[in-house]
Amino acid sequence: MKRRELLAAAVLGPVGALPLKARAAAGWPSRPLRLVVPFPGGSSPDLIARDLAEPLAHALGQPVVVDNKPGAGGNIGTGAVAKAAPDGHTLLFTIQGPLITAPLLAKSLPYDPQRDLRSVSFIASSPNVLVVPPSLGVESLAQFVALARRRAGELNYGSIGVGSAAHLAMASFMARAGLSLVQVPYAGFPQVVNAMLAGQVHAGFMVPAIAMPQVQAGKLKALAVTSAGRFGPLASLPTVAESGYAGFEATSWQALLAPAGTPDTIVQRLAAEVIHIVRGEAFRRALLPLYFSAAGTSPEGLDSLMRDERQRWGTLIRQLKLERE
Repeated sequence: MKRRELLAAAVLGPVGALPLKARAAAGWPSRPLRLVVPFPGGSSPDLIARDLAEPLAHALGQPVVVDNKPGAGGNIGTGAVAKAAPDGHTLLFTIQGPLITAPLLAKSLPYDPQRDLRSVSFIASSPNVLVVPPSLGVESLAQFVALARRRAGELNYGSIGVGSAAHLAMASFMARAGLSLVQVPYAGFPQVVNAMLAGQVHAGFMVPAIAMPQVQAGKLKALAVTSAGRFGPLASLPTVAESGYAGFEATSWQALLAPAGTPDTIVQRLAAEVIHIVRGEAFRRALLPLYFSAAGTSPEGLDSLMRDERQRWGTLIRQLKLERE
């Protein structure tokens, strides 16, 4: 099944049986909810978490406070939620890296996402764009590849940690293009952008929400997008696939989870409220300037997506013989 079909299947999911107002555990929520984002302020998960927090607070009748806990590619904040009390007052808003690829690459983690967390909803997805500083002197993906081959081992790329979409997208592309770039991990994409503007980083795959303001200001150069076909908001930007790497696709996505052991009634109520918000016009409009597409699934829809992602990225990691760290 093609990548976009997997995402579509996860979006549709078995939501028909999920009532809009599932009966929650008695007395919940009894205090403000903490929405942990394991990335810095200004990152795309932080921005979208804040778009979700306000309407969710209104729906639940309690404040929803975004709590940024960055570090280790998202593993620190993810581990904190995995150890939190499963009472529905601590939630995780994260990307796929800490959930899918970090466990495939790390020798040890302070959590096991399959054991310590449970799904609430798949929230949104976006392609990535390959960006470089203008000082690199390239105007196309072909020129970038030619330069990187000439300077094999000299160029680097920024990521948000081992196992992140930025890391694996570049690892996959390097294998396809026969390149050798050095990975430089940062806490979040805003830090990657700052390093690129300072001349410390030569390239990076990142979400358009962070990259495009700098591209539009002429401070960075976008070379290609990782969607399977031309991406509507960036239709003038060629895809990696059409630039000579057929079939190349890499998508970033974000999801809401809770600690394992959180009562079913709470998870179902959360999922119902989140689906209602995420599929609403106001949330979709909020995502437009971030270049994300809203999803909104049942817990089972997110479970299905994560199973497919583990298989897909596990196969790639084995094929590329990526080292566990």
